Amino acid sequence: MSIIYSSIDAVADSLKLLERQFGRVQYETIEMPYTSEAYSEEMGDKLQRRFFSFEKPVERDRLPQIKAACLKIEKQFGDHVDDFTFRTVNLDPGILTPDNLVMASTREYNHRVYLGEGVFAELVLVFAKGRFVRMPWTIADFYHGEAIDFFLRVRESFELMGESTQSQAG
Repeated sequence: MSIIYSSIDAVADSLKLLERQFGRVQYETIEMPYTSEAYSEEMGDKLQRRFFSFEKPVERDRLPQIKAACLKIEKQFGDHVDDFTFRTVNLDPGILTPDNLVMASTREYNHRVYLGEGVFAELVLVFAKGRFVRMPWTIADFYHGEAIDFFLRVRESFELMGESTQSQAG
């Protein structure tokens, strides 16, 4: 799970709800500066990003339902003005397998594949020749040293659990 946020309290509250669905947080990163200005008008300046993985493996085909649940959580912890919600957290779920990281989005771009239910899949990283390799469209946050170390730890946990063919919610 990628969480971009302006409020650490909203992160803590969101994680409580996410842990009900996916089990306890297994691994997490430290705070990293969010490198884009994409959400600054809605969420403010100096946004932070953290990545989290959870202990319960999930099926890949559940990504649209997981994204829908994340949208509800975002709305729950947002600031509501008229018909608009200013988010305090942006929750982007992904599926990490031994071979790749695929993230969910509600925004269509030419490199994203439609999954259904208004959700698109974006291949962000592939694991090749013993390391994670980014795609031309992968934003810098996903190949920051802290993020790569996180993805490697989660990937290694598959082997420790004897579940090398399973995927992990993150």
